[in-house]
Amino acid sequence: MSAVLASAPAPAAGWPLYLRLVAVPAIWGGTFIAGRLVALAVPPGVGSVLRYLIASLALVLAAKVLEGGLPRLDRRQLWVTFALGATGIFAYNLFFLGALKHLPASRTSLIIALNPVVTIGLAALLLRERLSLRRAMGVILALAGVWVVISRGDITAALGQSVGLGEWLMFGGVWSWAAYTLIGRVALRGLTPLAATSYASLWGTLLLGLYSLTEWRGVELQAFTWPVVVAAVYLGLFGTALAFVWYSQGVQRIGAARTVVFNNLVPVFGATFGVLLLGEPLLPSMLIGGAIAVTGVMLASRP
Repeated sequence: MSAVLASAPAPAAGWPLYLRLVAVPAIWGGTFIAGRLVALAVPPGVGSVLRYLIASLALVLAAKVLEGGLPRLDRRQLWVTFALGATGIFAYNLFFLGALKHLPASRTSLIIALNPVVTIGLAALLLRERLSLRRAMGVILALAGVWVVISRGDITAALGQSVGLGEWLMFGGVWSWAAYTLIGRVALRGLTPLAATSYASLWGTLLLGLYSLTEWRGVELQAFTWPVVVAAVYLGLFGTALAFVWYSQGVQRIGAARTVVFNNLVPVFGATFGVLLLGEPLLPSMLIGGAIAVTGVMLASRP
């Protein structure tokens, strides 16, 4: 996903672009399935570095083809892209795969619906961005929906009874992504979304590589079955590089405000794929809570 969502909207595009923008959350929804397969086979650091080795190569190639290569960074951009890599690539992916080791993909994908509302809340708190009544209601509604999912419908359940290690790890992922988004929003200047994400991926891959050094010792070659390899390639090539390029095209052609609305479909696709492809149980609380959460996110993120 893009680190920078500021772009001047171009004239309205045709249906091929909108089909791609619907495909993007479907692809991102699929990352929960692929991530679950990888997380159950290898440690989070190993799975994350495999994903971003592939993603970084694809992003650098895309930058070469689409923008003539990556620009040279000044000192400020160097530190900003490092911060983006440390939050949105390094921390987020360790939390993401760590959560998927303990939680079903469908449940995890519904928790991720908190991403936009946490970002909106932090922007209001830290950046003094105006939080309208409609947005505040959307944030509260989204939080309520996710709580229904987490508590499995028992909304009076104690926090310690409903939230386990997997949920806490996914909450860490939500906060990491919110930090990544806000850093890109306020600090990045002079870089295209593709260049910014490429550099963030390179920094993140370096950090993940260093982190995973100790994890490789306990990994056996037999862990890399063909489903795990295909899942890692999917995460890097499709879930990161291709989806980002299509998403950034949407930002450039119809504007950030209209493009970001498509993100609301990510938990829908993620939960659906988890049930259909992995045979995960579909609880009534997931349907009800997911619907409430997505409604709240749409209300909060509506331009």
